Amino acid sequence: MLANVCESLLRLNPDFSLTPSLAESFEHPTPETWVYDIRQGVTFHDGTPLTAADVVASMSRHLDPAVGSSWFSVYQNVVDISQTGDHQVTVTMSGPDSQFNLSMGGSAGVIESAATLAEKGADYGNSTGGVNCTGPFSFTGWESGESITLTRYDDYWDDALKARSGEVRFVFMGDSTARVNALKSGSVDGSWMIPIEAVPQLEASGKGDPLFGASTAVGNLVISDLDGPLGDLRVRKALLLAMDRDGIVQAAARGVGEVTDVFTTEAVWRAASDAARTAAFDDVTHYEQNLEEAKKLIAEAGAEGAELTYVTAPIGNDFAVISQATAAAAQSIGLKVNIESVSPAAYTALFSDPSAREGVDLFYTSWYLSSPDALEMYSVLRTGEFSNYGGWSDPEFDEVVSQAIATDDPAARSELTAKAQQIANAELPWLPISTGPLPLFQGERITGVSPSMAFLYYPWAAEIGAR
Repeated sequence: MLANVCESLLRLNPDFSLTPSLAESFEHPTPETWVYDIRQGVTFHDGTPLTAADVVASMSRHLDPAVGSSWFSVYQNVVDISQTGDHQVTVTMSGPDSQFNLSMGGSAGVIESAATLAEKGADYGNSTGGVNCTGPFSFTGWESGESITLTRYDDYWDDALKARSGEVRFVFMGDSTARVNALKSGSVDGSWMIPIEAVPQLEASGKGDPLFGASTAVGNLVISDLDGPLGDLRVRKALLLAMDRDGIVQAAARGVGEVTDVFTTEAVWRAASDAARTAAFDDVTHYEQNLEEAKKLIAEAGAEGAELTYVTAPIGNDFAVISQATAAAAQSIGLKVNIESVSPAAYTALFSDPSAREGVDLFYTSWYLSSPDALEMYSVLRTGEFSNYGGWSDPEFDEVVSQAIATDDPAARSELTAKAQQIANAELPWLPISTGPLPLFQGERITGVSPSMAFLYYPWAAEIGAR
């Protein structure tokens, strides 16, 4: 929803390219500085003009511990954000950081009204305070737990993306069956990330079309406790070797997708060299199911009878299938998995609250990337990173990733990233399961949706029109 209301300095497009947005241009005059020229003639939804001061205020929030930004990792090397001209902002880093600018097409680069941020304070962003941004739609209504309504902003600056619809209403439906029924009946015009198992029903409904788009997501089992049995690489490998991942793709996604042994998709290697692509996807270990080898590794590790705790939630068919498949794989090699089902809210806390992960060995995630560079994935697995949930640490990996971050040339950076992918593939800080296209449904009344994972950051709803 937010991608249609709030815009970033750059725009991440459906093909994962980055183009100018609120920054009409940028420069990289030194390895430590990024200079953004702010677009003139842009207004916030309250009619006030976008200024360089708004950009400084919006970006600086990520550095404020009181805000507790989920995107602080993007800013961790930033030492200064200053207005350096009437319409110019300069960001200074403590060292070279190729990833910073690439992240300006996502949530880390969103620009908001400094005056509204100050006025609303803690209410900014909730149903009381709303938001004040520059996108093709403005926020106009929030029925808590029910819906959010967006209204076309007629003074939007980009003629190519002026909203075709006067109003878009987002309805919250926590139950997947209810969502599918609403699409089948035509009472809802579309939905992102529809359950794959519902595709045949939706195709037969005559109410619209299931579509599939490019995705940056990989389904993984996160290893969240390396002090337990999974701290032994042999146990991690054994569990992966025991899993029937082809069967999981069939059961969880009706065969839509494929097994993967790495943590990224080819969609985020668009600027990579041919050598890097080969190293990243071909020159890695492929973990074909092998129960005898898995049992041997468990015996070598002395892990027979070890117990693991797996946390899941009633979110979708894939969650149920993968939790049961993991338990079955573990049992087949002498391990025991205790499955604990929690509420979706408690499951979400696993990603943000370390205390929620206490005593948890495994949980599932479909991990997506927010920039067009595979290095984003491996940046979050360095020692001490917030999203390195199990506290995995590998000095060689850290060194390779740090070198890649400091490398501006995309081809050279991709070859270092491929090395990081090879190390992660060998050490398995998480267990990769599968990847597949992004599924969505476009109802018969509408057209224009661009199927792509970039919907998280691109103003896709502006392109929706009536058939």
